[in-house]
Amino acid sequence: MPTITDQPPAEVQADLNSLKAALDARIPKKQAGSNLLIATWNLRAFASLTRKWTASESDSPKRDLRGLRAIGDIVSRFDVVAIQAVKGDLRALRDLMRYLGSNWSFLITDVTAGKAGNDQRIAFLFDLTRVKPSGLACELVVPQEWLGEISPDALKQQFARTPNAVSFVAGQATFILVTVHIDYGDKAADRVPELQAIARWMA
Repeated sequence: MPTITDQPPAEVQADLNSLKAALDARIPKKQAGSNLLIATWNLRAFASLTRKWTASESDSPKRDLRGLRAIGDIVSRFDVVAIQAVKGDLRALRDLMRYLGSNWSFLITDVTAGKAGNDQRIAFLFDLTRVKPSGLACELVVPQEWLGEISPDALKQQFARTPNAVSFVAGQATFILVTVHIDYGDKAADRVPELQAIARWMA
């Protein structure tokens, strides 16, 4: 069985080389003291993994080593990446961290249970040669008083998937990143209460 750190087959390597060329053209290179590269990515149902370079029609899940290597090559271009929709099963995440190497680490929330939570976590992946956690790591909840307000756009319950905040230090600068996976709802208006609540909390 192949592993994420093995040399890929020639056709897979050709695909990955094309991806790397595209990334070189679009994403700035990391420059000490000059830039900080931050990304956010909803990796839909980021959970298990088929440890083949190319999954077959009968394989489940369809996410394979080819796809995970592509994800790793993209993530590696940034200093911090907030990833939403990490599931309870951490197989793909653990393989991804193995590929990124010992200079990378991560912080992750617990699983959000219940139908709205969809067994999801939020993770921050970060390049330790560029940033380090500075101490704060927390989930955000709104004050109980906000939930009783009478307004068509008021939040009636806590977030379906609790926002997560982590502080980092890069050089002499300390900064806090907050990420949230908004409850999509059945229509655009369903997303407004959570968006307004997180904006109000941040303000």
